[in-house]
Amino acid sequence: MELNEHATQEVVTTALREDVGSGDLTTKLLVPQDRRCRAQLLLEEPGVVCGVSLAAAVFQRLDPTVVLTPATDDGTRIETAPAVVAELAGPAAAILTGERTALNLVGRLCGIATLTRRYVDQVAGTGVTILDTRKTTPGLRALEKYAVRCGGGTNHRFGLDDAILVKENHLRIAGGIAAATAVLANHTAGITVEVEAETLDQLAEALEAGVTRILLDNMTPDQVAQAVELTAGRAKLEASGGITIGTVRAYAETRVDFISVGALTHAARSLNVSLEVQ
Repeated sequence: MELNEHATQEVVTTALREDVGSGDLTTKLLVPQDRRCRAQLLLEEPGVVCGVSLAAAVFQRLDPTVVLTPATDDGTRIETAPAVVAELAGPAAAILTGERTALNLVGRLCGIATLTRRYVDQVAGTGVTILDTRKTTPGLRALEKYAVRCGGGTNHRFGLDDAILVKENHLRIAGGIAAATAVLANHTAGITVEVEAETLDQLAEALEAGVTRILLDNMTPDQVAQAVELTAGRAKLEASGGITIGTVRAYAETRVDFISVGALTHAARSLNVSLEVQ
């Protein structure tokens, strides 16, 4: 569940450039360069902690002598808030300049991890796997998918280059499921291939073509249950499309293998995180 170091540094560089620009005018005028302080990073509402190491990267980019000591691990569920998630010590100027960038990033990742945990909790005991999608914030995909893992979810493909997902528009251009799978059969050794089916007839066509992973797009729970029965274990099935926290349990009880939820990343609310100088 490690956070990608390269992605972290890229995001931190871009975020600080955006926020600090040519310099923090307020801090330069009010905070002596030799002033040191201690501070606490707090989660102000119940939720799942995520992104503490990202906050450390922000402060240490501004001054390597800033020390951030986590009080909890990423993935920890906080029931009683406010709760201290990290302690900071170091040059006051760096801590104040990096405050907003760190809080924005941590709040965003905590929100995704918390929403993911809600979905995972809703399907507990069914054996279904909750997946994310590529509906992420441009430039933040590695971080947001990390937050999904911290919330107990599983990452679907990271990008277009690590798996094949044949969607509706691909099928229209390729000439349908049979034609598309015939082309892919000679070029996909060792690569996961998944084909989208919008109807039970398309599901039957995909099964006939030997597809072993099928995405059931925008089907109702009843339709998904029929798809599971029709498939009879011949392929792994993924339900997707408009599945909410209120309906995810019904989908899970169909015995589908996977449920993918774009809302984990595109609709998560950032949690309230604060920094208080001691």
